[in-house]
Amino acid sequence: MEQAPKRGIWGWMFFDWAAQPFFTVVTTFIFGPYFVSRMAADPAMGQAAWGYGIAISGLFIAILSPVLGSIADQTGRRKPWIGFFAAVKILSLCMLWFAEPGSGLIAPLFFFSLASIAAEFSIVFNDSMMPRLVAQKDIGRISNIAWGLGYLGGMIVLIFVVAFMAASPETGKTLLGASPIFGLDPSLSEGDRATGPLAALWYLIFILPMFFFTPDSLKGLPAGRAVRAGLSELKSTLKEARQRPGIVRFLVGRMIYQDGVNALIALGGAFAATMFGWVTAEIGIFGIILNVVAIFGCLVASKFDTVFGSKTVVIASLISLTIATLGIVSTGPGYTLGLLQLPGVDTGGLFGTPAEKAYIGFGLLIGIAFGPVQASSRSYMARSISADEAGRYFGLYALSGRATSFLAPFMVATVTVLSGSPRLGMAMIMIFLLIGLAILARTPYPAAKISA
Repeated sequence: MEQAPKRGIWGWMFFDWAAQPFFTVVTTFIFGPYFVSRMAADPAMGQAAWGYGIAISGLFIAILSPVLGSIADQTGRRKPWIGFFAAVKILSLCMLWFAEPGSGLIAPLFFFSLASIAAEFSIVFNDSMMPRLVAQKDIGRISNIAWGLGYLGGMIVLIFVVAFMAASPETGKTLLGASPIFGLDPSLSEGDRATGPLAALWYLIFILPMFFFTPDSLKGLPAGRAVRAGLSELKSTLKEARQRPGIVRFLVGRMIYQDGVNALIALGGAFAATMFGWVTAEIGIFGIILNVVAIFGCLVASKFDTVFGSKTVVIASLISLTIATLGIVSTGPGYTLGLLQLPGVDTGGLFGTPAEKAYIGFGLLIGIAFGPVQASSRSYMARSISADEAGRYFGLYALSGRATSFLAPFMVATVTVLSGSPRLGMAMIMIFLLIGLAILARTPYPAAKISA
């Protein structure tokens, strides 16, 4: 296969750079914790509502992703689909500006869920372009570098938000001790709410290199015929997949562990806000630390993926995430891992308690692993299929990442509601990580041989 020109590959990688700030500042570190701690009357109920919102969007993604992937193989071109869903995502993110403190929860959850659905559908089409752009030997390296580039973009936006936009409602000052730019009102959390429009603007600007420079597939069937052919092909793909047990095992394993990964990423910031009363400054710094570590983790994983293979990277990442999740849910005032006493006293100031320091330590494990577990899963799949079947199988791949994606947030939310304990709710994530790890350990690598 002839590799795409360098600018085409860089354009494709810039999709991750463009897309990641939504997940960083909206889902995890700024808007999500704001929704839980300031929009909801009770933080536990806020975590539950946020979890249910993620679960509902995950259900739609699970149902429609494989259908869209099969249709993409028939229409050929991916960029028109990416463009359509980009418009939906951008408009939905802009609507988050109207999520004022004390206002209703339904509208923000609706637009957040719609943005999440559009973001994931765009990822299906972008991921399915990869096997046509790079040689098999380079897939793992390019995938991890792209993911690291995404985290760098997310970190830059996060630093900008906590330094210049989001201020403490009590002091009215940002992390730099200055008033928010553009006259944003801290008492109305306008800096937190502005993360939606900011992520939309970033996405609009930096998705353009992919449209301008990355080669697309040749045009296929007209839209109407493509839908009919795509649905028919999806049925045949599901039948065909049964004859490829390695791919089925990989997809089932990923379906389960990715559910846990998604829940950990989406709910981690809100959980920290609930446990320690962190506000924007603390959560923002915590997010910056995680993103710095994540960039390093992806760069190292890009080498390890080439040398040791995608499976080894994914398994090591899942072990790290399981240990980290156990750590964060069992850390409390003066102790960690449930029993170990933490030396030291509260020094005051930023992350002043021993428990907060321990929490950050476990967060570093999450930062190292949550990029590689996703990037190397993507390269695992790409090494197991041919370029001609990439769309439909990456549709199934998206399904495996979202088929039960409502289940982990639903379990976290429901256990939190029933027990009144966000800590016990978050512990449910470990079940998904461990079951997925057990299945993946018995999966061949690559998951299937590619026909010449």
